[in-house]
Amino acid sequence: MRRVNYNTRFEKCQILFDYFFGFLYNIFEIFLNYGDCMKRLVVIAILLGLILSGCTEEPPISRDIFAMDTLINIRIWGEYATLDSVCNMIYQLDSLLNAEDEGSDIYQLNNNGFLVVKSDTERVLSEAIRYSEETNGTFDPTIYPLVSAWKNAQQSPPDAEELSDLLPFVGTEHISIHGDAVSLSENAALDLGAIGKGFAAQECIDYLRNCKVECAIVTLGGNVQTLGSKPDGSEWAIGISDPENPNQSIGVLRFEGSLALVTSGGYQRYYEIDGIKYHHILDPKTGYPAENELASVTILAQNGMLADAFSTALFVMGLEDASAFWRDRNDFEAVFILKDGSIIATDGAASLLTDCEFTVIYR
Repeated sequence: MRRVNYNTRFEKCQILFDYFFGFLYNIFEIFLNYGDCMKRLVVIAILLGLILSGCTEEPPISRDIFAMDTLINIRIWGEYATLDSVCNMIYQLDSLLNAEDEGSDIYQLNNNGFLVVKSDTERVLSEAIRYSEETNGTFDPTIYPLVSAWKNAQQSPPDAEELSDLLPFVGTEHISIHGDAVSLSENAALDLGAIGKGFAAQECIDYLRNCKVECAIVTLGGNVQTLGSKPDGSEWAIGISDPENPNQSIGVLRFEGSLALVTSGGYQRYYEIDGIKYHHILDPKTGYPAENELASVTILAQNGMLADAFSTALFVMGLEDASAFWRDRNDFEAVFILKDGSIIATDGAASLLTDCEFTVIYR
């Protein structure tokens, strides 16, 4: 049996008419000739309803892939060719930005210190430098020397002396960009794990918008980004994971329209050394996993890359500094989950947060 793919609602209607026109014609003949006036009208209405029901809004199409070291789901109200293009875009960005991939721009930069990079690499590096400066280094793309020290630790965590020796190589002053030529200071190295998925999500949404797709949702691990409102009129409902039980939601954000939501938390990834788990979000100023009262931070913004970088930065800052940082800006909202289980939401996020009790903070 040959499978038919409908490219437009009009084509689908044409095919339905082709299949059923003969049958409908016979039914009409019978009732128009032998039924009374009211019966004829009722039958006509029913049959028209059956025809039009085949021309209703198409359901979304979706695909799961694995890239950027996480499970990714793309769901769009659009065409399979567009979905294929989005998946390929994510694979291509992963191949550029993955510090462990020997063919990537980032791997080559880390190992050679200089590279004429692809345009996407230059764009994400330039934005990473800007966000690092805006957050006073609590988000930093040059953290790879510290990440490597923790990844390679076997029997015990890196000691204070080892981390102290690495800290001078951390900082965006070690990156020089001149057009598409990028160079790193000696012993400096890049890790874009705290911004790469946000960049990819934003690129996907921008591409879909340019393709005239009106509705989509892209999920990359803790990154979620929506495009437009759902055709059935219902709200998007995005759960915030409970840090104590990540398979369950501690609260739900409900909204319409386009929005990026990114959660960073100490429960998501970790280094396990001699049976002890250390969470993966490192403080660039100390080299150790960030320690404060926060269990997770969720950022809501229009830009996926900003949301990604800021979720890490505010987690490192801690609640007091993160709240002050939010009060000084107007381009994002936040939900803070504390280690004691309490929830604090900025006033803009509070209007969207449901299914939980929380405290609101204001500018």
